Amino acid sequence: MNVAERVVRDGVVGDGAEERRERPPVGAFARPDVVPYIARWSSERCPPSMVAAGDRGIRYTDELPHDRDARGILWKRIGLSPGKGRPEFGNVHFFRQRRAMRKLLCQICGGPADRTADGTLWLVGEDADDRDAWATDLVTGHPPLCVPCAVTSVRACPHLRKQYVALRVRTFELGGVQGALYRLYGRTPVAYSADGVPFHSWRIHWVLAAQLLMSLAEFTMVDLAEEHAQYMRRKATAGPERAA
Repeated sequence: MNVAERVVRDGVVGDGAEERRERPPVGAFARPDVVPYIARWSSERCPPSMVAAGDRGIRYTDELPHDRDARGILWKRIGLSPGKGRPEFGNVHFFRQRRAMRKLLCQICGGPADRTADGTLWLVGEDADDRDAWATDLVTGHPPLCVPCAVTSVRACPHLRKQYVALRVRTFELGGVQGALYRLYGRTPVAYSADGVPFHSWRIHWVLAAQLLMSLAEFTMVDLAEEHAQYMRRKATAGPERAA
């Protein structure tokens, strides 16, 4: 499996209407209406950490139990203070991306991703007219979405405005991680590349993970406008209590 995907980081911005109505003080950052759940905020910094060589791979010199996941993979450290400071749309928060992938949360609002009998909703920044170029061994670092946030994303994200494909994915599984790869230089581990690493690879012990990667196996291309129309019909049928 090739897990080195062309990862596109999502950025969603508002239309600025609220900022025009209530302008912030001079020098303040005008917050957009929508900040993706997986986006990092300026207050969420990476604490200084020293990487050393262990028996089977890399480790932190001051390693704590929560630095590794259930598979024993070492993860980058990151602060946790969403909503404080400025949103950094070009940077993904390691922990929230990982949580969204594991729990199938919408990458924008953090609620449950949309799931129907046809599968879970995903967006990929690919050319719908060139399916042969991407439809085999499709691996993504982007969590799924709910329908309303998917509609917002394709309108607001500069990359998705150019091209995107909406998918209903029936079969998928976590396949690996994206992160910084290390190798020994003498006795010192040195980062030399950033790449995707499958769980079964021996290199998994030499990667400092930053994102989970999902392998999308069985899926169907869908029309997002029709998906939104069906969502609105389901919401109307559910009634005000269930739709809330």
